[in-house]
Amino acid sequence: MANQTRGLVIAGTQSGVGKTTVTLGLLYALARRGMKVQPFKVGPDFIDPGHHTRAAGRVCRNLDGWMLSREANLALFRRQARGADVAVVEGVMGLFDGYDGASEAGSTAQMAKWLGLPVLLVVDARAMARSAAALVHGFASFDPALSLAGVVFNRVGSPAHLEYLQQALSCLKGVRGFGGLPRDQELAIPERHLGLTTAEDHPLDDAYLGCLADRLETHLDLPGLLAALPRLTLPEEPAPAAEPTSVRLGVARDQAFCFYYPENLELLESFGAELVPFSPLTDGELPAGLDGVYLGGGYPELYAERLAANEALKQAVKQGAAGGLPIYAECGGLMYLAREILDLEGRAHPMAGVLPFTVRMLPRLKALGYREVTLTAAGLLGPAGTTARGHEFHYSEIVGEPDGVPRLYRLTPRRGGTAVSEGYSENRVLASYVHLHFGSNPEVARHLVASCRAYKDGLREGARGW
Repeated sequence: MANQTRGLVIAGTQSGVGKTTVTLGLLYALARRGMKVQPFKVGPDFIDPGHHTRAAGRVCRNLDGWMLSREANLALFRRQARGADVAVVEGVMGLFDGYDGASEAGSTAQMAKWLGLPVLLVVDARAMARSAAALVHGFASFDPALSLAGVVFNRVGSPAHLEYLQQALSCLKGVRGFGGLPRDQELAIPERHLGLTTAEDHPLDDAYLGCLADRLETHLDLPGLLAALPRLTLPEEPAPAAEPTSVRLGVARDQAFCFYYPENLELLESFGAELVPFSPLTDGELPAGLDGVYLGGGYPELYAERLAANEALKQAVKQGAAGGLPIYAECGGLMYLAREILDLEGRAHPMAGVLPFTVRMLPRLKALGYREVTLTAAGLLGPAGTTARGHEFHYSEIVGEPDGVPRLYRLTPRRGGTAVSEGYSENRVLASYVHLHFGSNPEVARHLVASCRAYKDGLREGARGW
C-alpha cells in the first residue's frame, strides 16, 4: 500500500529570519481549512515542536541527520506523513548550515534532499531591496540538486518595499515569490535562556495563531504555494509489533519537565511499558505500583521554589531510589535528583538528594552540542559497549567533582576529540546532562523496560546493581 501527500521544507537564509513564525502561521492556516497537516522540525530542538503541535493539531516529530540515520529519518517521515494532506518541515539555522563549512552534513538542505521535498526560503528583507534578489540567486544556485519551491520575504517595511523586492526577484528565472510579511513585533513569541518559551509555559492560543494565519492568508499566495508542491508517494512503513504491557513507568510531565522525544516514549511503550504521567510540581506522591521512573529535561530552575516545597514527592523519589527503583534522568531530571539547585542569586533550593552533589545555574551557556554515549559498564540502558546518540544544551553545572559517584558514560562530541566520563549512577539510578534519542539505538529503550521488569519481578527489596 502507498499513500500520497504534499510537502515542503521551510528554511531561512540564517537563524532569526522568521522561519518559525512562517511555519506556525502556515500550519494553523492549513489546519483551519480542514487539512491534515503533519509538522516536523529538523534538529534536536524540543521547544519549537511543542508550538508546532499546538498549531497543527498533530504531534510534531524531530528529524535529525546526526542522531538518526538517513534510513531512520525516512522511515519516521513516511510513517508520520501518511494520511496527511501536507507535511511541513521547519529547518534549522540557515539552509546550508551544518556541522562544518566543507559539507552539507547536518544541514536543512541535506534533509530536504533526503526527503525529496522542495524548500520555501524565508528571507529577512529589512534594509534590502534589489540586493535581496542577489541573495536569493546565491541560495537558488548554490546546490543544483536542491529544489527551491520559492521565496517568502519577512519584515517588509511597506507595500512599496514589497514591490521593489518582487521586481528584483522577477529577474531570476525559475524562482517564484509567494509574497511578503510586514514587520510586526506583536507576533513575536517570548524567549528565555534556552530559546523560545515552551508550549507548556506560553501556550499559543487560537487568537494569536489565528492572527498569525490571517497575516499569511492576507500577504502570501497560499493557494499558489500549495499548487506548486509536488505530490509524494509514501511507501508503507509499518510500525514494529508491540510487546505486551509488562511494567508501569512513571514519566514526569509538567511545566518543569517537558522535554521528551515522542519516539522515546513510543519505543518504551512498544517494548511493554505503560507510561504513567506524574508532576513533581503538584503531586504529593508517585503513582502507585511503579516499576521505574523517567525524569526528562525542562526548566526545573524556573520552578525551583515549587519543586523544593513539594517535600512529599521529593521524599517519595528518594525512597524509591534507595529501594532500588530504576530511575533514568536527563538534564533537568539530573538537576532534580541533585542535593540542591543554586540559582543565579546564589539561593539554594533543596531537591530530591538522590545524587550527592549540587547544581548551580550560570549566566552563560555551559554546554551545547551533539554527543555519542558509550556505556563503560552495564546499566539501565544496556551492557557495556552499548552506544546511543543525543545532545547537550544547558546553563547549569555540577559544583566540584562528584567524587565517589560511579560514571557509566563515555561522552564523545560529534567532532571527536577528548572523551569525558559522565552518566552518574547511584544504586539503580542513571542521570546525565545528555538528552538521548532512543531512535539512534532502540535497544536502549528495550533494556530500560527490561530493567524495570527485573525490578518488578523480584528486585524491589534492597535491590542493588543492575
